[in-house]
Amino acid sequence: MLNTQSPIPLYRQLADILMEGIRSGDHPPGVRIPSEPQLAKEYGIGRPTVRQAIDVLVRQRLLSRRRGSGTYVRAPEQEIDLFSLAGTSSAFHKKGIAVDVQLLQKTKRVNVSPDAENPFAGGAAYFLSRLNRVDGAPVLLEAIYLHPVLFTGIERMDLAGRSLSQVVESSFYMRPVGGRQTFRIGCLDAKQAALMDITADTQVLVVHRFLNFKPAHDAVFSILYCNTETFVFSQQIGGLNHA
Repeated sequence: MLNTQSPIPLYRQLADILMEGIRSGDHPPGVRIPSEPQLAKEYGIGRPTVRQAIDVLVRQRLLSRRRGSGTYVRAPEQEIDLFSLAGTSSAFHKKGIAVDVQLLQKTKRVNVSPDAENPFAGGAAYFLSRLNRVDGAPVLLEAIYLHPVLFTGIERMDLAGRSLSQVVESSFYMRPVGGRQTFRIGCLDAKQAALMDITADTQVLVVHRFLNFKPAHDAVFSILYCNTETFVFSQQIGGLNHA
């Protein structure tokens, strides 16, 4: 029951009770939780307080409201450590998730347009783009730029269905030694949105990724557009590794 003498607000107490029920399995995924009037009666509080508690869990993506139907427990989201140096495909495979990687643009040498964040801006780089799907649904769109000297010959390799990090290691005998990432929320242009099967005004997680190799820093630059509706994309803290 709720403790009216506690400094913790009543809505927060109720949110914690519901959260514990979800985590313990008392409220399994797909099940509708009691209605606001039922919860208000059960805990002796007003409906606005119940609504606040539910809002907390909706924001935490534990519950979802369905208009005219009620509030349901969401299925747990799968968390993908997308930003390890092992590469994007391996991040899905480590979770036992089959990912289909479609090569949208075969690797070719290009002149890079001016861009304050692209380390190859105003010069040349190898470029390719890929679309990653899970169960047929697009989840990740990648635009990848590679150092024009370190990766000479990569344009002649068939990269369809292959892990780029494994190609770099096996064919160029290099592994990344560090890197950095920047994160922001953004929208796609019309063509990109169509590829991701979303509307142009849908917000996605946009990551700019820079990988360093012993011969050169920022030798690989990627722009990743991540649809977070199905997966939570995370980054481990505590050092970069290939594991």
